[in-house]
Amino acid sequence: MTVLPPEQDNLPVPSPLPALVIGKAGNGPWTISQIAPQLAEAVTGRPETGVGRRLDRVFDQTTPPLSLLADRCLDSGQSVDALVQLLPDVPSLQATFKSRGLSDDYSQQQIAVWFRQPDLSETPEGLFHGMVGISDRMQALFQRVRLYGRSEAAVVITGETGTGKELIARALHEESPRAAGPYVAVNCSAISEELLESELFGHEKGAFTGAVKTHKGRFERADGGTLFLDEVGDMPLHTQTKLLRVLEEGVVERVGAESELPVDVRVVCATNVPLEQAVAEGRFRSDLYHRLAVLRLHLPSLRERREDIPALADHFLSRFSERYGRAIDRLTPEAMDLLQAYLWPGNIRELRNVLERVFIETPGEVIGIRAFSEWVRERQDFAPGDWTPETAPPINAPINPPGTPLLEAAPVLEAEVLSSPAVRTGVLAPLTEENIRQAYHACDRNLTHAARQLGVHRATLYRHLDRLGLSRDDL
Repeated sequence: MTVLPPEQDNLPVPSPLPALVIGKAGNGPWTISQIAPQLAEAVTGRPETGVGRRLDRVFDQTTPPLSLLADRCLDSGQSVDALVQLLPDVPSLQATFKSRGLSDDYSQQQIAVWFRQPDLSETPEGLFHGMVGISDRMQALFQRVRLYGRSEAAVVITGETGTGKELIARALHEESPRAAGPYVAVNCSAISEELLESELFGHEKGAFTGAVKTHKGRFERADGGTLFLDEVGDMPLHTQTKLLRVLEEGVVERVGAESELPVDVRVVCATNVPLEQAVAEGRFRSDLYHRLAVLRLHLPSLRERREDIPALADHFLSRFSERYGRAIDRLTPEAMDLLQAYLWPGNIRELRNVLERVFIETPGEVIGIRAFSEWVRERQDFAPGDWTPETAPPINAPINPPGTPLLEAAPVLEAEVLSSPAVRTGVLAPLTEENIRQAYHACDRNLTHAARQLGVHRATLYRHLDRLGLSRDDL
């Protein structure tokens, strides 16, 4: 389904004809005042159906609900933009909500809604809610986030530190019908045991020494939205008991209160400690574990998705260029080979920090392998074993973080780097059909390695294959 507006003028939203006009009287429901025939036919099956009906009954499968976005527009008095999915299995459309004020008979507040295809021309390939991932594992993860986002079930997100668990939690919220509601996060390991219960559930004035006023807890603040519990495995057992009751009964009791308050919250948790092990050791309640782990998402470590490193590097370099007001376009193929050979114990957080460091230290527009020399020496100094200059790995060979084994099959060996035409000459090979075919067969039919030999990352190679009309089978 495609619902396109007329050409845009200098207004902040498409003009002049919206696809939908809705109205609301007082606290009543939103009803449809006008609807474009093509939109009505796509949603209801009949071009004349919809006017006068309740919005949430005509658009009963929309994610997020159009009524929530309309409420936000009405409450804020400002235009609201959001990606919405009007029908299952139909690509999302960009929606713009703008208040029209009172209807002609002064009986309703009216809002006009435009739908258009989102402009993806400036969106980096593989970007999903601020996360970058062109690898098969990350694309599969993003698809599961879209699927799980529509559910109300609790989710447990697992993965090593620095892999982006909170970004996944926020993406689940933004993909859910609760996207217009609040998103509230709390790190269970960053708050003392004495204060965590008050922080989660709130407290009444005078409930304990220092409680000088009533405090709304995170559950109350997240009402109608999503609550993200980071490092939930570190939560004390007595707090776990109270959390289970909130999840089971949908009510929260402030510390020192005599009554309960209903809350409507979807809980998303994250942990880098296996909860199954914590249950076996008696540190985590088994009944709470089963209540939380209805759905599970696991983030792979960066060393498990090395093909994403070029896209991540491009993404971070673009962000740093904006932040520091100067442009660095790219890393040389040798520098990229070095990054892909490292094991990244700190995952994406470590990659971002390293790239920011060399960005600041590099005066030119291209970052070469020598920019990483000091960082390599630091890693070698901290790594186990005898890391003297005589036994240290060369600058373009795999290096090891402390406490991790050597790569059994490093993605970039010194011989491979020296054989790459881009590295040997400093000039990128032209991406002709013949050059791509030769690199593909030289790398045992591995497109990722072929892209590296050609001096580009995999996403670029795929774009050139599309341009040439070639598939993997054609090669």
